[in-house]
Amino acid sequence: MSNLTIVTEFLLMGFSKNWELQVLHAMFFLLIYLMALMGNLLIFTLISLNRHRHTPMYFFLKNLSVLDICLISVTVPKSIVNSLSHNYSICYLGCVLHLFLVILFAGSEISLLTVMSYDRYIAICQPLHYETIMFKGSCVRMAVASWFGGGVVGAMYSASTFSLPFCGPKEIHQFFCDVPSLLRISCSEKHIAVYVSVAIGLALGIFCCISIIISYGHIFSTVLKIPATEGQSKALPHLVVFIVFIITGAMAYLKPPLNSDSVLDLLLSMFYTVVPPALNPVIYSLRNKDMKTALRKLSTWKYSSERLRKKSFP
Repeated sequence: MSNLTIVTEFLLMGFSKNWELQVLHAMFFLLIYLMALMGNLLIFTLISLNRHRHTPMYFFLKNLSVLDICLISVTVPKSIVNSLSHNYSICYLGCVLHLFLVILFAGSEISLLTVMSYDRYIAICQPLHYETIMFKGSCVRMAVASWFGGGVVGAMYSASTFSLPFCGPKEIHQFFCDVPSLLRISCSEKHIAVYVSVAIGLALGIFCCISIIISYGHIFSTVLKIPATEGQSKALPHLVVFIVFIITGAMAYLKPPLNSDSVLDLLLSMFYTVVPPALNPVIYSLRNKDMKTALRKLSTWKYSSERLRKKSFP
């Protein structure tokens, strides 16, 4: 143990050592980040401004927008700054916070997607009982439980992972701090606490998956009996988001660890941390008639206000 040194910082992995490719990566990430940020803020604003959209579905959608903004803001800005500054270091406490926040927001999003699937199940399969089941207090408790569950899992992952000693190399083979990459640079072979945390998180993930599969099984069996395609348009976008988020996240955490840098690791992590936050606004705004109507009304109101202001101050 005398050869061990106290690790005060880690080095995150860059996408390339070529300056031109680093700039290209930074611009690409900046574009995706701005799209996700503006899209989710737009959805949050449209729902907040319209009293007719203060329903359970839109309440959960507002929470999902906040989670998406938080999730993508934890990883992407840091990666952009690193690429442009050539400084890939992150302090020890910063890495702890990085890991905790990523797991918190990702775990909360999985839980919230499960709640949203249950909401759609009640709305489509049991519409007569919808108001009695999905009342305001019930929705608030479900949202709080989703955030709290993500926080508990994030705390377990962070505490168990950083209870291990790190003796180098200090380079994390990822563009943010995550459990598999940190285990690779740990000098301890006893990862029991981490495995227990991962097992608990996996059990919760399996529970969410089974719940969503059951909900959508009932939803699609009901939708097939409906001549119109309205029910399909309500169910399919949510399922697309869930599939992209779950499959890429599961592949990143459950695949066998590699001792060398892997482009697949970077791509998988990018898909489950960057793509869903950017994809949600597109799905819910382009496939939802109410959101498109609200956007047109907001654009018309802004245009009318601008014309009125120009007439008042020629």
